[in-house]
Amino acid sequence: MFSVIFPGQGSQTIGMGKEFFEKYSLVKELFSIADETLGISLSKIILEGPKEELDLTINTQPAIFLVSYSIFQVMKKEFNIDLNQAKYFAGHSLGEYSALSSANYLNFSDTIQLLRIRGESMQNAVSKGQGGMLAILGSTVEIIETILKENKNNFIVEIANDNSEGQIVLSGKNDDLIKLGEILKSKSIKNIKLPVSAPFHCKLMKKATDIMKNEIEKKNFQDSKNKLISNVTAKEILDKDELKKLLIDQIESRVRWRESVVNMIQHGVSHFIEIGPGKVLSGLIKRIDKNVKINSINSESDIEELNI
Repeated sequence: MFSVIFPGQGSQTIGMGKEFFEKYSLVKELFSIADETLGISLSKIILEGPKEELDLTINTQPAIFLVSYSIFQVMKKEFNIDLNQAKYFAGHSLGEYSALSSANYLNFSDTIQLLRIRGESMQNAVSKGQGGMLAILGSTVEIIETILKENKNNFIVEIANDNSEGQIVLSGKNDDLIKLGEILKSKSIKNIKLPVSAPFHCKLMKKATDIMKNEIEKKNFQDSKNKLISNVTAKEILDKDELKKLLIDQIESRVRWRESVVNMIQHGVSHFIEIGPGKVLSGLIKRIDKNVKINSINSESDIEELNI
C-alpha cells in the first residue's frame, strides 16, 4: 500500500515545475487560473523569481501548492496513474492543503485563495524581527519537552514541528529562543536558527488563526472517499467538518509529521510518493523508517520510473 504526500515551506526553488509548465497545457491552464484567482503573476515569480519574492510566505505557500497540484494532475491525466488508490493523503503544514485539494475535499481555486491568505496572515501575525524558529538536531521530543517544562517560568518556547528522529523545530519570541539556545549549548544539544520571518505553529500565531477561521468557514468543503492524515492529530480525519476544525487548529499546533508517518506505516503503508518540489519529506521518512520505499516526483523521468 502507498501514501501520497506533499511538501511544505522550504522546498521552493526558482523554476520549480518548469518542465511540466512548458510541456503540458493543463499545467499552463492551472498557472493561469492561479494568476487570475490571486490577481498577481504567481507563475512569473515561480518560473523567473526573484528568489526574495518567492521566499515571502505570502507567495511561497500558494506557489508550492500550485506546483505540487500540477504534478499530481499530470500524473493522473497524462500518465493515467490512479493515485486515488492511495491508502492515505498527507502533507507537511501547507502541504496538507495540497493533499486535501488533490484528494477532492476542496477545489483548486478555493485552496490557492486560502493559502495566499494563510501565508499573509502567518507572515503578519507577529511584528517582523520579534519571533523565529530554531531547529534542534540529534535530540528527542521527550528531552526537549522536559527542558521547556523545567524553564516555563523563564521563557515560552513551543515545539512547532516534530519532523523525524533527531529533527525537531521550535518556535517562540527571539529573546526566548536566545535563552533556550544557551541552555541547549550547556547540554551540548545542536541547534540552528532558521531563516524564517515568523514563529509558525505556536500560540504567537493567534491573529492568523482568527483570520483563517473566518476564511475556512466561507469555503465549500466536500466529503471524499480519499483518506487524509491530520498534522494536528497524526490520525485519519473523519469528515469535512473535522477537517475544517483541524485546519484552523493547525496554525498554532505542532506539526506531528514523525507520528503521522509512523501511524501510516502501522496501518500497512510501505511506499511513500512525495509529489512536489524538493525531497525534504523523503529525507525525513528515511530517518523514521529505512525499510519503506520512497519516490520523489519532481520531473517526468521521476514519473516514468514510478512503480506502484
